[in-house]
Amino acid sequence: MRKLTYYVACSLDGFIGDTTGDATAMLSYVDEEFLDFLRSEYPETVPTAGRRALGFDHLENKRFDTIIQGRVSYDLALKEGNVSPYAHLRQYVASRTLAASPSPEVEIVRDGLLGTVRELKAQDGGLDIYLCGGSRLAGELFDEIDQLVIKTYPMVYGTGMPMFGADCNVARFALGDVRSFGNGAVVRTYDRSR
Repeated sequence: MRKLTYYVACSLDGFIGDTTGDATAMLSYVDEEFLDFLRSEYPETVPTAGRRALGFDHLENKRFDTIIQGRVSYDLALKEGNVSPYAHLRQYVASRTLAASPSPEVEIVRDGLLGTVRELKAQDGGLDIYLCGGSRLAGELFDEIDQLVIKTYPMVYGTGMPMFGADCNVARFALGDVRSFGNGAVVRTYDRSR
C-alpha cells in the first residue's frame, strides 16, 4: 500500500503562508545546503520548470510518483501559464469549481476525492503520493495522511493559512527523521501511529 505524504513548508507558528496563502517569504531560506537536500532526497517536489532551472530535471523521482494538489495551489501555476506544473508526476487537482483540465496530463477530481485517494493508495507498486497543499485539502484528507514531512523555517507569520484548514480529529504521529540546516530550517518526518 502506498503512503499519502503531506510534504509541507511552514513557519514556527504553524502557518503555510500569510493570510492570502502567499509563502514566498519562506523561499529566502532556500540556500545551497537546502538545495542539496532537495536534490538528494526530494527532487520530485520541485515543479518541473524549477527542476530544469536548478539542473534537477535528469534526477529520478525518489519518493513520489503522484501528486495531489488543491485548486489554489494549482492556480499559482496557471497564473504563470503553466498547465502541467509537475509533468514528471501523475497529477491530480482537487477542485469543485474547475470545469475541465487545461492539460491532458492533469486530472481534475471534482467529486469523490476520498475514494480517488484511497484507490491511489491501494495501487500496487510505484512510489508514494505527494500531498502538495493546500490547507483545506490537507484538512479534508487528514484521516488519509500516513506521513508528514514538515519543513519548518525560522520565521513567524503571527497569522495566516494554517497547516490544516479544517477541523481534524486527534491523531498521533511518531517522530522519524530530523534534519537541521545552517540557515535554521528543520525538516521533520512523522509517521501516523496506527
